[in-house]
Amino acid sequence: MTELPRPDVRLNERGHLCPMPVIAVARAAKAAQRGTVIAVTCTDAGAASDIPAWCDMRGVDYLGSHPEPDGAATYLVRTR
Repeated sequence: MTELPRPDVRLNERGHLCPMPVIAVARAAKAAQRGTVIAVTCTDAGAASDIPAWCDMRGVDYLGSHPEPDGAATYLVRTR
């Protein structure tokens, strides 16, 4: 298993439903410098497909995800 990089920016989107986690990532990515790693933690199950799809559409690198102890998941992306 490849270790995920340490994020530069952390977003807590627990309790927010689609499309809010993706909108939060988009805003953070727009404000970030190239190469910034953004972690978004959310409880919306749709984020498992929504965030990678958004990355693909926007030319942002999807780095992977990992579960959190509270049942949420954290998704990591890197701006280009």
